[in-house]
Amino acid sequence: MRQKSITPKNTVFVILSFEGPDGYATAGGLGVRVGNLATTLARKGFPTHLFFIGDPDRPGEEAKEHGNLILHRRCQWISKHHPNGVYDGEEDKLRDFNETIPRFLKDNIVKPAVSENKLVVILGEEWHTTEVMCRISDALYYEGLRDQAVLFWNANNTFSFHRINWGRLSYTTTVTTISRYMKHLMWEFGVNPLVIPNGVPKSLLGDIDAVLVKEVRKAVGSDIILCKVARWDPDKRWHQAVQATAKLKEMGTRATLLARGGMEPHRDEVMSGARQMGLTIREAWAKDNSFESYLGAIREAAPADIIDIRFQLPPAFLQVVYNAVDGVLANSGREPFGLVGLEAMAAGGIVFTGGTGEDYAMPFLNSFVLETADPLEIVRYILYIQDHPEEGSRMRRAARVTARYYTWGIAALNLIAKLENQANIQGALQGEPKPLEEQFDPSKLPPELLPGGPA
Repeated sequence: MRQKSITPKNTVFVILSFEGPDGYATAGGLGVRVGNLATTLARKGFPTHLFFIGDPDRPGEEAKEHGNLILHRRCQWISKHHPNGVYDGEEDKLRDFNETIPRFLKDNIVKPAVSENKLVVILGEEWHTTEVMCRISDALYYEGLRDQAVLFWNANNTFSFHRINWGRLSYTTTVTTISRYMKHLMWEFGVNPLVIPNGVPKSLLGDIDAVLVKEVRKAVGSDIILCKVARWDPDKRWHQAVQATAKLKEMGTRATLLARGGMEPHRDEVMSGARQMGLTIREAWAKDNSFESYLGAIREAAPADIIDIRFQLPPAFLQVVYNAVDGVLANSGREPFGLVGLEAMAAGGIVFTGGTGEDYAMPFLNSFVLETADPLEIVRYILYIQDHPEEGSRMRRAARVTARYYTWGIAALNLIAKLENQANIQGALQGEPKPLEEQFDPSKLPPELLPGGPA
């Protein structure tokens, strides 16, 4: 008997992603996204399988969340020869991923689930999974299983869009993205994706330790403290952040920028520009993974105009920093979603976002939305908050309220609602299943879109 809705009793989730929760598999926000989404679904009771390019020295399969979440570390035999993270040996891993995943899913997850009259939801993330999603659809079609699987593919940014066969992808899957900004960009590629926003873990909404907040400010020792956490990339507008710090210094204000970037080469250009503006730069290195060590590293680096944080900041300490500083500069010129801005708002931080994909940002209500690359725009807003502290307190409260509507729990409900709609279109939830000859049959595709059959 077909069910009317998606529940933990009748649905199995599969998530496919290059990045994942391992340190080896984390290079940006994607690993955080899929880890949080998988954990949220598992905690709601859904059997959930997360496939990613995992640490070669950890188990190939690992159960989490009381057995509801199974981590599948793929391509480990390749990763052993590429120790520098998920994208080291990228093309070899991509080929192995595409060739091995479809058959494994069909035989080990989809067939057993369908035999128990369960629906299988398969979620692909980013351009690396576009080919494998199409091959999975083909493989399931030829086995007569396609009507019991709902396939969604999600775009978090426009990386390698030129490598995607959009006609074939949109024919075999439902395309989604994370913001209205991304939706509009993707219209240019002939697709109209569903929008399912990102979220933040509910744990980030907890109380912030006021003593630690004071300790951070004391360690930095400046009147105005700014913070920026992002990849060293021109799109992130690091130069604007540095120039705003320089402008504040020119005005006679003791200001410090806490900078946390990655390993990208753009860092050298940013720091060189900062030195040319006469800014002092000190690096902060933590001795171990403790809050006291983090504070000690910042304390040793101060005083400085820019404190370049060269150690990994865990979410719990980042929340303290976001609350402590006078402004969190999530000021990207082009941002598909802006997860850092939302995380900072959850901490009660005063956030400066760009004006693109940050749908949660409401100017002067819960954040400042920057419309230009002019550093004086940042400076004016910072000085306004300094002169009107009551406005700053109000914005911090509004920011935390906003973040409550963007938790992963709510994002998961949004996702499930859209999955139910697609499952009903396919006839997988209630009523008789619709004929799939015109929906997923690879032989109906134009010749230029055919991959040569299922894996």
